[in-house]
Amino acid sequence: MFFTGLSAFPLTPFHDAGIDEDGFVALVRRLATRGVDSITALGSTGSYAYLTREERRRIAELAVRNAGEVPVVVGIGALRTSHVLERLEDAQTAGVAGVLLAPVTYQALTDEDVFGLFEDVAAASSLPVVLYDNPGTTHVTFTDELYAAIAALPRIASIKIPGVPVDPEAARARIAHLRTILPDDVTIGVSGDAFGAAGLGAGCDAWYSVIAGTVPEPALAILRAARAGDTADATLRSERLQPLWDLFARYGSLRVTAAIAEHLGLVTRSCLPLPIRGLDDAARRDVASVVGTLGLAA
Repeated sequence: MFFTGLSAFPLTPFHDAGIDEDGFVALVRRLATRGVDSITALGSTGSYAYLTREERRRIAELAVRNAGEVPVVVGIGALRTSHVLERLEDAQTAGVAGVLLAPVTYQALTDEDVFGLFEDVAAASSLPVVLYDNPGTTHVTFTDELYAAIAALPRIASIKIPGVPVDPEAARARIAHLRTILPDDVTIGVSGDAFGAAGLGAGCDAWYSVIAGTVPEPALAILRAARAGDTADATLRSERLQPLWDLFARYGSLRVTAAIAEHLGLVTRSCLPLPIRGLDDAARRDVASVVGTLGLAA
């Protein structure tokens, strides 16, 4: 089962208003050699909502072609169900191993709307589906009842939860509760990189990681400690990255990750899709300082 371990979310870099295919391929190839358990393209870090259908089809193809033996998952979220199903079809044709579905909104969605979206996708999919719960970007809040209803659908393979409680006992209790309402074959993956170590220590099966898509080594070190049962070491390694988590909180993980990738020369400057602008020079100096202090390197 590949919805376990570390799933790395790479950027979709842009250049001159179009996708920087060479930059994206280089990011995927780096990840394929670093030991991540899966690569998830076209997540929020991959700016999926800003890409056309053709651009998303191309990214899926490039990811599969360059990931080697590492399973590739791609995001298929869109405003309209018909568009989601088109992107599902494209993902299946590209040969990905699974799809990630966020309920994208403009008008507020009811629980019935969200369930209906997943029901339609589950019925049409030949691939396993990850439920992508990211209220900060989608403005959809999942209840546990909605988790349970969607997880009971065919093809639902994993739930990407938005963090865990800070208190370790509360975090363990939260994951234990989710285990009681989810089918045994549905994995639980933590997101929000600052919660990675805590989520793994609380019993999550996977870490869906932003930073791992650009600089996977520190995330892999946390994962390996957690897998070895050394929760204290995993926690300490995450605490050492607190300056990075602080940058994420201050500027947003997408902008910071893009600035790191640009600083390390992995992509060209101004790699985000307009109207999203990169960090200003002062913020970039903050990022460069943290990269140097933490020893983050390409």
